[in-house]
Amino acid sequence: MQYRRLGKSGLQLSALSFGSWVTFAKQVGTSDAKAMMTAAYDAGVNFFDNAEGYEAGASETLMGQALRELGWRRDTYTVSSKVFWGGAMPTQRGLSRKHVTEACHAALRRLQVDYLDLYFCHRPDVDTPIEETVRAMHDLIAQGKVLYWGTSEWSAQQITEAHGVAREWRLTPPTMEQPQYNLFERQKVEGDYAPLYDTYGLGTTIWSPLASGILTGKYRDGIPQDSRMALPGYEWLRDRMATPDGQDRLAKAAALDGVAQAAGLSLTHLALLWCLANPRVSTVILGASRPAQLQDNLAALDHAERLTPDVIAAVEAIVANRPAPPQRF
Repeated sequence: MQYRRLGKSGLQLSALSFGSWVTFAKQVGTSDAKAMMTAAYDAGVNFFDNAEGYEAGASETLMGQALRELGWRRDTYTVSSKVFWGGAMPTQRGLSRKHVTEACHAALRRLQVDYLDLYFCHRPDVDTPIEETVRAMHDLIAQGKVLYWGTSEWSAQQITEAHGVAREWRLTPPTMEQPQYNLFERQKVEGDYAPLYDTYGLGTTIWSPLASGILTGKYRDGIPQDSRMALPGYEWLRDRMATPDGQDRLAKAAALDGVAQAAGLSLTHLALLWCLANPRVSTVILGASRPAQLQDNLAALDHAERLTPDVIAAVEAIVANRPAPPQRF
């Protein structure tokens, strides 16, 4: 396993991490959760990602049960939660001081830990002043309930404003952002956030590196019944794949598969290694519903030398709809 600093912080996260979105408490029960977390931990993974909004907190409850039964030393792993969607009532959602604080306490109970290593604002809240949210996060850090706080899918302007508030009032600024990043979703990580890496030392814990499974090739011949696009509640993913943009992504995934095979890689490994090739990525969050699937994803690091500059050039040509350069791999 490789380890990378979370932005300018001193925290070392595994380059590949494991998240519970879509799977825990929906596709995965306690036995499989423990098996996958053990496989990840034994491979050197030290970051496990979660959120209050994942299955209305049941995902955190399941992960907490697994952590308790596995009995790992608390100083050997990091765990996160995210705050925004905690319920239907006005006081159960958003980034008010009240909800940020109560959601943190609820996550601690569900995960069965004394503190959260990482705590994310899951989305920006236009109804709450950023200063209020920054102060609430700072107080949780001062109380020892959170070690690092960050954002998820915030704009560069909003992150900059949070840093400005923290600097003005001597509060703790955000350390990291959790954006979507893959071969098809690149603007925020490569464009919008570019000034923030050096200015603030922004770290990134990226999600959906496989574009919701499109970059595994599993949807080439339709939607498998055991895939996330077939799950109740995720019809929006299936509907998006039927759009012209979705069909374009499927066609590009098929072309990328050809490049991967020529390079001696699976399409999955190609997509994961491409994300890791960006030095601004602190960790790539993996999601899996089966232990074998997770173990295959973790094995991508064993083939890192196959992602040569020529392979990257061929990949970029396909994504940008340019003529592919001659293959030299």
